[in-house]
Amino acid sequence: MKLLIIEDEVKTAEYLKKGFGEQGCAVDVAFNGIDGQHFALVHDYDAIVLDAMLPGLDGFAVLGALRKVKQTPVIMLTARDRVEDRVRGLHAGADDYLVKPFSFLELLARLYALQRRGRCQERANLSIADLQIDLIARKAWRGGTRIDLTAKEFALLAALARREGEILSKTTIAELVWDMNFDSNTNVVEVAVKRLRTKIDTTFSPKLLHTIRGMGYVMEQREAETVS
Repeated sequence: MKLLIIEDEVKTAEYLKKGFGEQGCAVDVAFNGIDGQHFALVHDYDAIVLDAMLPGLDGFAVLGALRKVKQTPVIMLTARDRVEDRVRGLHAGADDYLVKPFSFLELLARLYALQRRGRCQERANLSIADLQIDLIARKAWRGGTRIDLTAKEFALLAALARREGEILSKTTIAELVWDMNFDSNTNVVEVAVKRLRTKIDTTFSPKLLHTIRGMGYVMEQREAETVS
């Protein structure tokens, strides 16, 4: 899941980024409404966590601009527990609302619920050959054998499987699985792909994760490698 956090409290933003990162999410952070609005309009996110009170532009203004062009799921955060504020946020197009202080686990659960609703047309389970992926439970199997994956490995697998047959460049993978501050000069993507390939392909057939030299990586079952 790719998230945008728009929060001017640095400690809160860093806490959320760390927590979501540990869940395998790619997280971008904006510390004011102007930058947050720019990120939200220019990039595509699975969900946005938006503070109501922000410097530059407040959260309601950001949400209003976003809703003119996109329907990205948004959870608003506020330190004010007034009914009027919650009603204003929901009327402006927020999908959910949490009052500070809040439980990270509750925020995480609400985001996953929004993601499921936002992707109601997407299958909860993917299959390529004998590879089975449960996007909700975040589990994977090959030939009935459970594959143990880290959070980032599952995020990488899901990104490739959702785009079965499509060649993804390292830059695209980095944007989907990590965040906009990813250092493209490192070999993190190559290492992650190698580890994932070891887990899903080394002891199984057919091979599903392929390297396309000079272009990137693709997950697909090649025509010459059929299974009964």
